Amino acid sequence: MAGILYVVGTPIGNLGDFSPRAVEVLSNCDFIAAEDTRVTIKLLNHFGIKKPMVSYYEHNRMERGGVIIERLLKGESCALVSDAGMPIISDPGEDLTLRCHENNIKVCAVPGPCAFVTALAISGMPSGRFTFEGFLTMTKQNRRKHLLELVDEKRTMIFYEAPHKLPSTLQDMAEYFGDRKIALVKELTKIYENVERTTLFEARDKHKEVSPKGEYVLIVEGKPETEEVEITLDDAKLMAQELLKNGLSKNEAAKEIAKKTGLKKSDIYKSLQE
Repeated sequence: MAGILYVVGTPIGNLGDFSPRAVEVLSNCDFIAAEDTRVTIKLLNHFGIKKPMVSYYEHNRMERGGVIIERLLKGESCALVSDAGMPIISDPGEDLTLRCHENNIKVCAVPGPCAFVTALAISGMPSGRFTFEGFLTMTKQNRRKHLLELVDEKRTMIFYEAPHKLPSTLQDMAEYFGDRKIALVKELTKIYENVERTTLFEARDKHKEVSPKGEYVLIVEGKPETEEVEITLDDAKLMAQELLKNGLSKNEAAKEIAKKTGLKKSDIYKSLQE
């Protein structure tokens, strides 16, 4: 009979958030699949848990996933953990759970902290409807495509971001979304936990000057329900010129702003030639 894969949530900062059931599962399973064994060993030591571990992360997930499946099919039980929070949410594990279902291996959840839900709960931002967008890629083309797809999103948007990437992310968001409300939530459950409620323009300008520290959850207001404002060709030209400053060609800038405004690409391109 096949074993069980336990998907176990771990603390996002405060070890006191680790549930008694999670301690029990990690203590009783046959082995632990950890995103980073060096991080997980600290958690195990704190709770006096001694279990064999295998590393399971983004770059070895296909090969190592097969090994884990084989062990589960032989009847062993495995606890899947990430460095912090619920596995699979912006962390490896999606492939592994899918392969378990395909092989009729039982998957059980041991719920725990999740950074984006925790941040939303204390942000004061609208929570009735929201979309979780994870990390923005640093690849310029994919980043622009992602943000462009969200320009008309009316739900609250939630992103993860590392401190060294925060200034460029705020700059890009301000360019695509305009001056919307934003909550910057950092260091959740830790000593310096903080919620900064401001606007995208103010956040962009502030973090150009102040070096950000800590892991961030960014909660951005969806597109306000307002009357559509007609965008003129002059407006489109200015928007395209901003993209030129970021290294796009005139053709690329015209194409992107045409998608955003509904104006003709050829008209925008021609205006850039003037």
